[in-house]
Amino acid sequence: MRKRRTMVFILTILALLGGLATGRDIFFTITYLLSLLILLSFFWAWANINWTHISRVTRVRRTQVGKPLEERFTVRNTSRIPKLWLEVRDFSNVPAHLPSQVVPGLGGRTSYIWRTTTICRQRGRYRLGPITLSSSDPFGLFPMHRDLAPTSHVIVYPLTVDIYQFNIPVGVLPGGDALRRRTHYVTTNASGVREYAPGDSYNRIHWKSTARRGRLIVKEYELDPMADIWIVPDMSGMEQIVRRHPVNESSSTASNLIWMAPQEGVQIPETTEEYIVTIAASLSQFFLRQDRAVGMLAYGQVNEIVQPDRGERQMNRVLETLAVLRAEGTIPVSDVLNAEINLLPRGTTIIVITCTTDQKWAISARELKRRGMRVVTVLVDPATFGGAHTNKGLSQLLQASGVMTYDVSNGDNLTIALSKSKVSSNFVYA
Repeated sequence: MRKRRTMVFILTILALLGGLATGRDIFFTITYLLSLLILLSFFWAWANINWTHISRVTRVRRTQVGKPLEERFTVRNTSRIPKLWLEVRDFSNVPAHLPSQVVPGLGGRTSYIWRTTTICRQRGRYRLGPITLSSSDPFGLFPMHRDLAPTSHVIVYPLTVDIYQFNIPVGVLPGGDALRRRTHYVTTNASGVREYAPGDSYNRIHWKSTARRGRLIVKEYELDPMADIWIVPDMSGMEQIVRRHPVNESSSTASNLIWMAPQEGVQIPETTEEYIVTIAASLSQFFLRQDRAVGMLAYGQVNEIVQPDRGERQMNRVLETLAVLRAEGTIPVSDVLNAEINLLPRGTTIIVITCTTDQKWAISARELKRRGMRVVTVLVDPATFGGAHTNKGLSQLLQASGVMTYDVSNGDNLTIALSKSKVSSNFVYA
């Protein structure tokens, strides 16, 4: 296009010089026509860019691997001058999200709408935008561009799989004395009554006290005497493995993906990191559905501590943390637990998800048991991802120590693998 514009300018100058040198009208006529062409082309291209309104509507700002990300774009011509074409190029960094579009023949005062739906396949926090709007005149002499700033961000939660049974040790009762903490949940531990407040559920009303006092009185509850559950994904980057395929096997996108999860045919990338995150998210979902208090502790690129809580809000908090968590930590999982041991009262159930092959973890697990913790280990075998070492020996050592262990390999169906625990025969579990 630049060569074409340069040629038109050269022809205009030559025609003007020819007219001045010879005085013939034909050269002046060509000069006027080419000058008019340049002016009209520039104005048309300028009008295409400056009298255009573009809007972007994202249906949800939080979605999940396996679920769709839907967006609607509207380009409106605010002038009466028709636009020959407009190119809307989007530079979002959401994987496989391609909302760019060429808008053909947009008439005056008209709009063009299109929708883009993408199945999310990678967790993370992604940017939507920026957008570059491009257009030109009918002769292609003046291509113009207009940059629009990023609109917002979207968070893609990690994949979760349904778990129907997950055994945890119950060497002693998983409860104890009632915790003297108020809760908005209805539990079996009523601590007293108070006046009704807006938002209180009607099933909390204490009718005898209401009738006696002549105003609404509700019951107040304390937390159930149930041990908290801490999910500890090992985000140390020292032993994480990414499955590498030979060059001749990379002809299709599916060559580096494995076991298909139920959500929309989504597959988990062959990395120990993604397996650990998926297992952590799935176990959190499993226990929160049972109304257990779940917390999470992980040292990745940053140190993340999610205090135990119940309910859907806690699930969203855990998923949002796992969405951006990366295996870039430098501290082994045993040292992480030692550093945060003050968070874990006696009777706490700790579920460690790791791909370590270091047998020091078995020593740390025994020490945690001596302190009254209930320890469960989910071992992701790095050898099945192409690693040089396996953690089968660590698994046997943990089982011999009475630590409940789950073994997960590359390609396993996680729903099945997390229902098969291994523990020594003299250990009691539920």
